[in-house]
Amino acid sequence: MNLGFGELLLIFMVILLIFGASKLPQLGDALGKGIKNFKRSFSGNDEIDVTPKKEAIPPAEQKTPAEKN
Repeated sequence: MNLGFGELLLIFMVILLIFGASKLPQLGDALGKGIKNFKRSFSGNDEIDVTPKKEAIPPAEQKTPAEKN
């Protein structure tokens, strides 16, 4: 699928009519951030740790070995 200059110009004009000139910088910024995050998700480590953790017992419920008998 090869897009020539005429097709790209037509697409840009339609986008300009739909969103308006004032929204285009915001739209470009959001698109750039989305692409950047998408690339980072494939190349980098996950930022969210999803490994299960042991549930901590509250100090009030912990018993010493002498109290267990």
